[in-house]
Amino acid sequence: MKDKITMKAKSEGYRARSVYKLFSINRKYSVMKENDTVLDLGCWPGSWLQVCKELKCKKIIGVDAKKIVPIRDVEFVNKDVFSEDLVFSLQKYGKFDVVLSDLAPNTSGKSEIDNFKSFQLSERAFLVACDVLKLHGNFVVKIFQSEDSQELLKDIRTKFSFVKVFKPENSKKRSKETYIIAKNYTS
Repeated sequence: MKDKITMKAKSEGYRARSVYKLFSINRKYSVMKENDTVLDLGCWPGSWLQVCKELKCKKIIGVDAKKIVPIRDVEFVNKDVFSEDLVFSLQKYGKFDVVLSDLAPNTSGKSEIDNFKSFQLSERAFLVACDVLKLHGNFVVKIFQSEDSQELLKDIRTKFSFVKVFKPENSKKRSKETYIIAKNYTS
């Protein structure tokens, strides 16, 4: 059974309820603005790409191992984020103003395993962001709260001048997901 937020998203033409999370993040932290170039890692089904379009971002690139239904004026790279040649494939787009990652593992129900898989995905997104972000660029990444997430937070703080942990109001109450908001990439 679908929840009310999912049904609201569908009725408004969005592909998933996660749009409201990104709208909430952007309202509070202004990570994206008109004419930004944006990379969305783990973009399936494309709802965050829809937000980028609505915000009038100039160039929008989505990456996912699972194909999405095409979105006009959005480029899609059909690759797993762990592909060795991912960064090389992205070089043709130049550097990005913003890197987004709403990546999440297929959960097993065992929190230790799920938390570690989430950490691996988030860490990979961070490493890709460090390779493709412009100086002073912004990064948003989802991670499940754990000891590993604290390690990633420390690493991110070494590369960005502003870092906050945020749980959007549209996250499910029982969810351990949080978002790390990192602004002003410094190196």
